[in-house]
Amino acid sequence: MKPARIALALPLLSLAAAAAAAPPEHAAQDARDQIERIATLDDAGPMLNAVITYNPHAAADAASAPAASLLAGRTVLVKDNIETREFATTAGSLALKGNNTGRDAPMIVNLRAAGGVVLGKTNLSEWANIRDDNSTSGWSAVGGLTRNPHAIDRNTCGSSAGSGAAVAAGMAWAAIGSETDGSITCPASINGIVGFKPTVGMISRTHVVPISHSQDTAGPMAQSVADAALLLAALAGPDPADAATADAAMHMTDFTKGLANASLKGVRIGVMRKQIGNLSGVSALFEQALADMKAAGAELVDIEFEPDSAMYRDEYTTLLFELREDMGTYLAGLPGTDMPRTLADLIAFNDAHKVDEMRWFGQSVFLQAEGTTDRPAYETARANAYRLAGPEGIDKLLADNSVAFLVAPTTGPSWTTDLVLGDHYPGGIGAGSLAAIAGYPHLSVPMGAVEGLPVGLSLMGAKWHDHDVLKAGAAYERARSATLAQPSFERWEPAAR
Repeated sequence: MKPARIALALPLLSLAAAAAAAPPEHAAQDARDQIERIATLDDAGPMLNAVITYNPHAAADAASAPAASLLAGRTVLVKDNIETREFATTAGSLALKGNNTGRDAPMIVNLRAAGGVVLGKTNLSEWANIRDDNSTSGWSAVGGLTRNPHAIDRNTCGSSAGSGAAVAAGMAWAAIGSETDGSITCPASINGIVGFKPTVGMISRTHVVPISHSQDTAGPMAQSVADAALLLAALAGPDPADAATADAAMHMTDFTKGLANASLKGVRIGVMRKQIGNLSGVSALFEQALADMKAAGAELVDIEFEPDSAMYRDEYTTLLFELREDMGTYLAGLPGTDMPRTLADLIAFNDAHKVDEMRWFGQSVFLQAEGTTDRPAYETARANAYRLAGPEGIDKLLADNSVAFLVAPTTGPSWTTDLVLGDHYPGGIGAGSLAAIAGYPHLSVPMGAVEGLPVGLSLMGAKWHDHDVLKAGAAYERARSATLAQPSFERWEPAAR
């Protein structure tokens, strides 16, 4: 028997509209409504497990935010690998359950200065999905399994699983995710929201539990492109402690400017035909999205692209080497005592706590990373992966075809969650690794649903062209003709014909 639908005082669509359009004085009420949704949907009912902890004083904090500030009391949930002064930062692992640093990551300092309210911390794939090859996205030892609001027996993707699910369920105005390769855009696509992975270096990574300084970045996840752009404007900025942000000030802007009247007329867009995959539902949605863009005046150019397998091989070598080094640097700098200080310490912790940490999957990637110590081989791999993804990947495709952006489906619809056997991603769909490895901007915007399961459209552009990508996404958003799925908070069932 199907469970009863969850009845709430404020429906999801009304809540999303209110958060986008409400004057600042309504921020406190928005926060109260969002906390009610967390209590009703996350801690009870379908128990989405998207939010690990939240601030019960968020409404008061929202009420006291300056009305003239950029965010004016809007609430933001933060992925639990990003430090905030009031909450522990665990990356989902029991090894960091006591990681109360009492400090804000620079991006959170920027968020608060812009009038944003930290509503709480979101669940994630433990260690941002880098611990084992057979992991289940959305599961962590600290937060449990995150469930997809559109179908609670299906996956949220990861690693920003809680951020994607929470925004889809109306638990905050927006959320912060982080990505090394697909960890913002995939959960955005699968949860039916907007996710933006900015150019690496637009947002500081200081006080963020790392994987790779070459590819890591935080980014906004929201109900609309305009909201994502507004949150990006609040988070972006240079940080002396993060060399990648040295040029951020030259590319910061009001990322919302021009979005309302952005047009695709005369814009040449490269269509990545070989990255559509072979799921008929996804292909049909993508063709509809292309038709919408063409009707809005875009000039579509078919692109034949086959990535060099060496790009993925060398990316993996890069991530393994940088994980060991970057994680060690982060852990060594943690305040307090009795904390892990190296990747080897984390491996030992997992071995000592197998029942809680490794019931469902192991730590094969951690073990590989601990043994990846050849620096010359790493430097060669990083240079080659970047070359194939950036200068000879996105840059070449844009230049050779005289196009401003590349488009493809982001990924396929959500798969059934299987803690025993792990993830089973739909293969052959999307090209987001190009933007991830190169460090270029990548936006996922909802383009419809397959059997009630959301699917996103990816738009990718050149380095530091974040604003242009957002404007193109906003223009597509207005032109979109597909009906978007709304969360059911139930198990998936086939729709009636």
